[in-house]
Amino acid sequence: MITGSRAGAIVDGRAEFSAFMRDASPGLQRTAWLLTGDWSLAEDLVQIALIKTWRRWARIDPAAAHGYVRRVLMTTFLAWRSRKWTGELSTDRLPDVVTGQDAYQQVDLQRALMAALLDLPRQQRAVVVLRYFDDLTEAATATALGCSVGTVKSHTSRALNALRAVPELDPAPDRRRA
Repeated sequence: MITGSRAGAIVDGRAEFSAFMRDASPGLQRTAWLLTGDWSLAEDLVQIALIKTWRRWARIDPAAAHGYVRRVLMTTFLAWRSRKWTGELSTDRLPDVVTGQDAYQQVDLQRALMAALLDLPRQQRAVVVLRYFDDLTEAATATALGCSVGTVKSHTSRALNALRAVPELDPAPDRRRA
C-alpha cells in the first residue's frame, strides 16, 4: 500500500499525465497512422507508446515529454515485425472534399502517397513522417530516432528519390500512368 507523500505524487502524476495524453494523442495518432497506414495499428502503436511513457512518467521532464513519447513511438514502430496486408481498409468517415479540384483525383493522390510511404523501408518512412508531416528539424528527427543527423539526411535523400520515382505522385498529370 502506498501512503503519504508518495500517494499524493502518484495522484498528481496521473492528472499531469492525463493532461499530457489529451494534448499529445491527436498528433501521435496522425504520426502513427502515417507510419502504419492502418488506424487500428496506429491506435495500438500510440497506446503502447503511452503505456511505456506512463511507466517512466515520474522521471520524465515535462518539457521533454513530447520528445520522449515520440521517441518511444518511433522505437516501438521500428521494432515491430513487418505486417504487410494489401486488402481493403475500412474508414469511419468519408474523405474530405476539396473545392476547386476533382475530388477523385485528390483521393487517388492521397492513396498513392500512402501506398508509396508504406513501400519505403521503415527507417526511411519514419524520417519522412517526422521531417515532412510532423515538421521536425533534422536534429529533432535524429533525436527521435536515436541516430545521427547524417543518417537522417541519408534516409531523407533515399526516401525522396524513391517517392519521386512513383509516377502517380508526379505533379504533372499528363505524365502519370493512366
